[in-house]
Amino acid sequence: MTRSHLMFSAAAVAAVCSASAFAEPASLLAASNPFAKASTLPFQFPAFDRIKNEDYAPAYAEGMRQQAAEVEAIANNPKAATFDNTIVAMERSGQLLGRVGSVFGNLSGANTNDVLEALDRDLSPKLAAHSDAIRLNGKLYARIKSLYERRAKLHLDAESLYLLERYNTDFVRAGAKLSDADKSQLKAYNAELAVLQTSFSQNVLREANASALIVDTRAELAGMSDKAIDAAAATAKARGLEGKFAIPVTNTTGQASLAVLSERATRQRLLEASTTRGSHGGEFDNRAIVLKIAKLRAERAALLGYASHAAYALEDQTARSTEAVNSLLAEFAKPAVANARKEAAEIQQLVDAEKGGFAVAAQDWSYYSDKVRAQRFAFDQNQLKPYFELNNVLNNGLFFAANKVYGLSFKERKDLPVYNPDVRVFDVIDADGKPMAIFVADFYARGNKRGGAWMNAYVSQSKLMGTRPVVANHLNIPKPADGEATLLTYDELRTLFHEFGHALHGMFSDVTYPRFAGTRVPRDFVEFPSQVNEMWSVWPEVLGNYAKHYQTGAAMPKELLDKVVASKKFNEGFRTTEYLAASIVDQRWHQLGAGQIPGDVLAFEAAALKDAGVDFAPVPPRYRTTYFSHVFAGGYSAGYYGYLWSEKLDADSVEWFKENGGMLRKNGDYFRKMLLSRGGSMDAMQMFRAFRGRDAKIEALLERRGLTGQ
Repeated sequence: MTRSHLMFSAAAVAAVCSASAFAEPASLLAASNPFAKASTLPFQFPAFDRIKNEDYAPAYAEGMRQQAAEVEAIANNPKAATFDNTIVAMERSGQLLGRVGSVFGNLSGANTNDVLEALDRDLSPKLAAHSDAIRLNGKLYARIKSLYERRAKLHLDAESLYLLERYNTDFVRAGAKLSDADKSQLKAYNAELAVLQTSFSQNVLREANASALIVDTRAELAGMSDKAIDAAAATAKARGLEGKFAIPVTNTTGQASLAVLSERATRQRLLEASTTRGSHGGEFDNRAIVLKIAKLRAERAALLGYASHAAYALEDQTARSTEAVNSLLAEFAKPAVANARKEAAEIQQLVDAEKGGFAVAAQDWSYYSDKVRAQRFAFDQNQLKPYFELNNVLNNGLFFAANKVYGLSFKERKDLPVYNPDVRVFDVIDADGKPMAIFVADFYARGNKRGGAWMNAYVSQSKLMGTRPVVANHLNIPKPADGEATLLTYDELRTLFHEFGHALHGMFSDVTYPRFAGTRVPRDFVEFPSQVNEMWSVWPEVLGNYAKHYQTGAAMPKELLDKVVASKKFNEGFRTTEYLAASIVDQRWHQLGAGQIPGDVLAFEAAALKDAGVDFAPVPPRYRTTYFSHVFAGGYSAGYYGYLWSEKLDADSVEWFKENGGMLRKNGDYFRKMLLSRGGSMDAMQMFRAFRGRDAKIEALLERRGLTGQ
């Protein structure tokens, strides 16, 4: 979910535009183009079966033309500015652009190809210029400003008043008050950044495909199952490397296969393939791009009157300042690394007991920490997987929990078109029996799909527009061979529940204006509802309902279930440290002033980690700079700390659920009413206080992370 108040990327344009049932201006787009009119499918579900590569460019061109004309009409309206003829009119603008943007923005990440990648590169600067033409329109801002200055006399309802305030803030932060010369410079920055960010993203995807670990023998993959090794052989054959074996590199620094590969040399090669992405020369090297992005963001921030890009970005988040974020990260760094060192010492004891003859390094952590887990709790992660079969988890875990907490029910449908045969579609029925949303599930990894996991909205809820949600979740679960069951790791299980928390946030939206729909909240607040939903993955009533052996149907033994719960804090030192390291790297890059950009990307990263006290070699950052798409290609620049910031709210909210009886409909209904349904229609922290009755306390988070008593 990417959003920027400064520019529209092809992947983000739908966040500020919306499909609508209202009349649109005369169109120059061919009526045969599937974006020409709102889809006639239920809930305006995209007509994926009709959409072709060549449909996007003309729809984008006409969408931008239409919205530009709409904005000019609003800005030049001879009538005095009113809330309806200015703010509401803006909310209704850009319907065609919203339709094409919502589909292209997601498929360019979930199901891309050479044509879409080329189009993305071409569109990025054009969309940046389109955004600038709106946000830097002097006449338009004059109307917004005039309304803002007399807002107390307009007798607006609370959501409308907040919308007016947000419009004023959005335009000011986008440069509306700059001189004409400075506006021209800002437009140049935004256009160049749009191109660079797209290039960074595409390099990451291509490098991930190019950096697969290739080995010659099955013996080098010892520890992997026969089926997994066969899959590696098939992957290599598909790449024209028959007789060899290929292990693709996935999004994060850590790779799943590191947990099972018994050959240390193979583990080392796999980790090196991961950590050197984008930084070892060649056509996908991102180092020069990083330096340009950092410089341009810093210069743009200075033009807008801020000390750094981070200072600019954080002012509009709930954290508000770099000082607040630095304080949070520093508070966690020392105890987290201390925990990680204790965990490393345990691993080293095991290595020594096995006469390994080496000091534990990053490539060893997953493999040996699983052994320590097995030793301490008498189970390993592989014992869990047979009980985490995807379809069972989905229906009897994820959907079961949503039914218990919120009264929702789900019905799979096969009649709507999809862009890939693996994509599944579900009707979502509210507690009153009425259709509420459509949920799209795209769970499997593909070579043309970006890494990680995310949620997006194809159609956002809006009373003004008469639209209801079509939301999607995307994961990167390895697809098993035909006929084999999809068995999830614990991390994949947690990710499934996490992303569905985002989906619920989008589906429960009950706002008037598109600007506030669903997950359109501050970046450091958006992860809060999704993290809360993770709690149900191991809630006893839920776990007991889905944790059944995929072959025998036998329930997970209570003793194994108890071990899962007892081991929840295991390896938290590692998990917290790798996350903090990435967050600190993000902040250090984006707290630079315009004249402070370094010349060596890797040296700067290493110095930043050392200075913050998180340079513990066995625990590298979750993302290194050159493949950190969240911040150099996505919407998390200076915002990756937001997961931890949100987790403070999440942990305190979990305590609220426990204090009030846990998995009860009344609790879910209250959480929905006070938070999930309100989108971004009021100040985020006021929303939380209204729900909790106070500010969040940090004790629950420290306990969860195993950082008490450090």
